[in-house]
Amino acid sequence: MANLSTKLIRDRVIVEDTWQVLTLIADDTPETVGLPAGPLLVPLPVWQARKSELVRRKREQGEPLGIWLDTQDDPADIDANLDDFSVVGVRFPLASDGRGYSIATLLRTRYGYRGELRAFGSIGRDHLHYLWRVGFDSFAVKQPELAIASLDDFSEAYQAAANQPLPLFLRRALSA
Repeated sequence: MANLSTKLIRDRVIVEDTWQVLTLIADDTPETVGLPAGPLLVPLPVWQARKSELVRRKREQGEPLGIWLDTQDDPADIDANLDDFSVVGVRFPLASDGRGYSIATLLRTRYGYRGELRAFGSIGRDHLHYLWRVGFDSFAVKQPELAIASLDDFSEAYQAAANQPLPLFLRRALSA
């Protein structure tokens, strides 16, 4: 378990990352892994095994709760509980794995999640603009000070997306 970076990009600003990302290693099981104090992003299997404990901890101790999904996880599994999470993270195990883009789109458009949606893992500067387009608003990258400029690599997008539901031709027609 670790913070991926001491800083991250959130809402197009570089901020301190106070969240711990819980991962299962070696002999850990979702039922027995330790839950450290403080803001915590837990993987879906831990949430499924210890949901009542995590919600009680949030309510009684006031500790923010987040969850992270792996690319094989189904966002429908957390649909009924989205209000419990301050942050939903999506881990990209490989830069070439695009399933996280679909997860973000589903969370924003089908399930209506409006909280912080964080991308982390194997993502880099070249991915941020496209991640932002599908609904991510937070990015844990190695060098956020260098990567943040990539959010402005393109001044306009033609297509509709999670962050801009109208395509360019409709936006222009409406402004005329």
